[in-house]
Amino acid sequence: MKQQFVETIKIKDGKVVNLSCHQVRMERTINHFFPDLAQRAMPCLKELIKPRKDMDFVKARVVYGMQGVELIEYIPYSIRNIKSLQILYNDSIEYEYKSTDRSALNKLVADKGACDEIIIVKNGYITDTSFTNLAIFDSGEWITPKRPLLYGTKRASLLDKRLIKEADITLDVLRKACKVRLFNAMIEFGEIEIDVKHITM
Repeated sequence: MKQQFVETIKIKDGKVVNLSCHQVRMERTINHFFPDLAQRAMPCLKELIKPRKDMDFVKARVVYGMQGVELIEYIPYSIRNIKSLQILYNDSIEYEYKSTDRSALNKLVADKGACDEIIIVKNGYITDTSFTNLAIFDSGEWITPKRPLLYGTKRASLLDKRLIKEADITLDVLRKACKVRLFNAMIEFGEIEIDVKHITM
């Protein structure tokens, strides 16, 4: 199967957001999977992404693989209305690199029942939802899982700014928290906030 990876980059009011974090993650992925490309012609997102002034809230989807960047598309984005979460368990799932193959994640989402989204527990620890990182509000501070499925670009930015901190989060820790925030490259910290009572465990 052809290996492809993706960067999902936010364009807000005609400006690209957090591009340096996306470049770092793309280079890490290319160095791991396509070392020949890394030595020959590392793609530069700053040169490839072409925002326009009329792009109010757009997702730039950059797909890349062995030959470099293979597709760039600009898609209007709207934030999903998420009010409830379902805990699901999977100790074998891997998504360390942002692949276009989301089949394992999609299988889990199919079991979410009446809830809007899932939280994945791996080896006893909270990780991510199917499409965002997360943080819980515990003892007066926001804590994000030390072992997420994906090391997201927004997560990296929030850690750099010390707005969140890392820790191992078990279900017991989650139960004692009062709220959860979901975030990713397209969703700002605080735009999706859910009371823990709306999590089915």
